[in-house]
Formats: sequence, C-alpha cells, structure tokens
Amino acid sequence: MFPMNKKNLYISLILSALCFSSASAQNRSYEGPNKMNTWSITGYGGITRFFGDLKQYDFKRGPGESLTGGFGLSLNKQLTPIFGTQITAWNGWLQGSKLGYQSQITGDVRDLRFESPSFVQVTLDGTMNINRLLFGQDKLRRWKFDARGGFGIIYYHTEVFDLNSGALLLSSNTEGSSKTAGTWERNGSIYTREWVVPLGMDIHYEVSPRIDLGLSFAINHVLTEKLDLTASSLTNHATSTGIFTFIKGDSELDKWGYGAIALTYKLGKNAVMSKDGKYDASSGRYHLRWADPKSLIPLPYNPTMDDADSIAKANMPKPVDPRLYTDSDGDGVADLFDKEPNTPAGSVVSGGGVAMDIDKYIMDAIKNNLPKDECEALFSNIEFDTDKATIRNASEETLRKVVELLNMRPNCRIVLVGHADARASYGYNMNLSRRRVESAKRFILRAGLSDPSRLLVEYFGEYRPLAENTTPEGLQANRRVEIKIMPNNTLRSTYPAGFRR
Repeated sequence: MFPMNKKNLYISLILSALCFSSASAQNRSYEGPNKMNTWSITGYGGITRFFGDLKQYDFKRGPGESLTGGFGLSLNKQLTPIFGTQITAWNGWLQGSKLGYQSQITGDVRDLRFESPSFVQVTLDGTMNINRLLFGQDKLRRWKFDARGGFGIIYYHTEVFDLNSGALLLSSNTEGSSKTAGTWERNGSIYTREWVVPLGMDIHYEVSPRIDLGLSFAINHVLTEKLDLTASSLTNHATSTGIFTFIKGDSELDKWGYGAIALTYKLGKNAVMSKDGKYDASSGRYHLRWADPKSLIPLPYNPTMDDADSIAKANMPKPVDPRLYTDSDGDGVADLFDKEPNTPAGSVVSGGGVAMDIDKYIMDAIKNNLPKDECEALFSNIEFDTDKATIRNASEETLRKVVELLNMRPNCRIVLVGHADARASYGYNMNLSRRRVESAKRFILRAGLSDPSRLLVEYFGEYRPLAENTTPEGLQANRRVEIKIMPNNTLRSTYPAGFRR
C-alpha cells in the first residue's frame, strides 16, 4: 500500500523547491505597498497508522493492536497566495501485528507484534494551494486545499514481541546493534535516525481573522524497511547483532500515515478577513494565506474634480461607463471626458483633453493680462527608457515650459505621478517609479520653479498601467511620469501609500 518510488520522491522534492521560486510574477514573494501578515502556527492531533510487513490490515486494527495517535506542531510561512513553506514536528506512537510472519533471513514463522512507543519526526515541507491555482481568488474564498511534500528526519525506537507469549524478541539500538544509521539518546533509550519523505493534503476553512480549522492527511515514506525490524533475524533482543546489517530482501520501505484535526492561529498585527470578497487595506492587515495582494489595490480614478462633480449631479447610471477608466491616447484625461481622444504622445492638454500650445497659452496670458489667480487644469506625460530614470532630451523642453507656466501662475500646483512597466518585482518597480518621479522633480526645481512647495509627487510602480504589458508599445506607454497642473483648491490631502511631497 502506498509504495515509495523515485517518482514520489521527485514529486515531494519538486513541491518543496517550488515554495522558494521567484522566477515569475505569479510565484514571486509578496513585496507590495500594503502590509500583510504571512506567519502562522498550526497544531495537529489525530490517529496514526503504520504500513509495512508487520501489519495484518491496512485500515483496521489487527490482533493485539491498540488505537495509536500523535500530535504535531508546524510553523508556517506563506510566500505567495499559492505557495508556502513550513517546519513540521510530530510526536506519536505506532503499532503493528501479523499472524504467521515468516522471517526473510531465518525462515522462522511466528505471530508478531511491534511497537514504536514514542517516535519524533521533523520535516521541512512545501505547500501549494490547489484551489487558488486551479480556480483563482474569487472561488472557494474561505477554503484552502494544500498539497504538501517535503523532506526530514525521524527518530524511533522499536521493540518486537511474540504475539502469543508477550515475550520481547527484538529491540532496536541495543549494545549489539550497529549505529551506522545514527542514534539519539533520550531518557535512557537510544533512538535510530532515518530520513523520511512526507506527502499529504491539508484542508483549511477560515473561521475568523485569527483562526483556521481543518483536516490534515499524510503518508510519511521512511527510507528504511527496519521501522518494524522485519529485515532482522529473530534472535534474543539483548544480542541482536543482525538488526542493522542493512539487508533489504523483498521488503518494501516502511510508511506511516495520519489523519488529524488542524487548528491554525494566524500571527501578525491588526488581523482582518475579507467580507464577501471585498477588501479594504485601511481596515487592517489581511493574511497572505487568504488574500491576493492585487485585491487590495483600488482601481485608478483619473477625472478632474469638476468632472467628478458633474458626474455626481447627472446621476450617471450603473454600471459605470468603462471609458471612465481608460485613457487611449495617454494624455492623462479619461476617454469619457477627452474631447480629442487621439492627441499625439507627449501633448500638453487641457482638462477636457484638448491639445494646447504652451507658448501660445503663455503669450495669450501676458497679452490679455489674465488674473494670476486663474489656473486651468493641464495634463501631459513624459516617457522613459527601459529600467532608466533619466529625463529624455525631448522631454526637457516640455518641463521647462511647465516651469515657466507655473512661475506665471502662482495659484497653480503641479503633481508628478511616477509609473513603471511590469517586467521586474513589485518592490523594484515601486522604487524605479519613485526614482523617475524624483528625477523629474529635480529637473523642475533646477529649471527655476519659484515656489517648490507647490510641487507634489506620487509613485505607483506597476500597479496603474496605461496599456497592456504584452507589447513594446504598451510597455513604453507604462514607463512614464504623468504631469498634472491644477488649481490649488482642487488638490486633496488623501493620497495613497506611494504619495510623497
């Protein structure tokens, strides 16, 4: 039952290795702007079961056997919404018996019972959330189905008895035993050390922000057939020199399994859980076991305050027009309000998306002697090369005109918003967008902005793309700094985590 072969060993090792993979965006460890909890502790308690030569039945008690059990504890670290890792420790009790067992070495036939009264096992396991991988974040939100595999070590001490007389026949780790497998002495008993490969499945249900309740099942493949001492000669237990001769014979490798109740306590500050699939990062910290970081990022909203007021007054019907969230020409004005939706890249536009000539605008202001407290909302973008934060020559003239306009209109403020494409980690892209917006800020200040307090900056990394990150054009459009010139009274102080002044 449950044979251990090279295929099972490879599956377990590959599953453990996947937990540390950061080769793709789906698998990389979380580095987003919203703090999330990632650690937890799980306690286990349940029934243990031995599978090997000295076992009359796989799933019911044999002659002379008692119900065996154990308890365990694991420290868990969630690396992504799908992959995690944990250190798991188990302490338990194993028994087995068989009528008419024939020794592979001596040929003796006896009714035998073995017992390993207190084994200790520690493994490093990798976990993979199957339902998130197959069905995504929106289905079975409160359920977590983990496939688990790993590698570790087990310490055990085994004794074999005659089932009829109760006489002790064999005992591992006596003075006559070989110690080549390694030993560990505890309370006067010597324990044998062997490698073990666990493969299992865990089912969890999110009860509260702190507590998960579930079931855990595993088969532990011990890399020896001597857990029940069946590769040994049936000699007196005090001089059983043949126990560790490493004669395998026809025996399969031993295994033990368990079915247990699992109670998980999620560590971290200000723990909260989603309600009906809705997330609010300001309410507290979600746990990465249950929440995708992308769910915590609100959709971008770009219209001016006057436009937003007009939308509210007009009571725009639901669902919201999708043009409100798109900007086809990348001029900073949503398509819903853009009166010229095909302006060339880098154009400076008004709040209605109409391309404007900055030089003519400034000259008209001087000629007509417009009041200095008048300021019209203007928008533009400047773009950057891949992985660069250097201002292009073509963008320098635009920034100088912006400075000239701001110095003429002291009642205007400027907001610079930095972005990046998605071809690096979350943390790296956030830092790259910050460097780009700081580069634009330094250029404007050196170009002579009269009042630096009117300049505000924000940066969002890859979280607010202007286009798909699947084409060279889309990647270029996302490597940008947005320029927003706005009246003082239209700016609010409710900026997100990436906001800097």
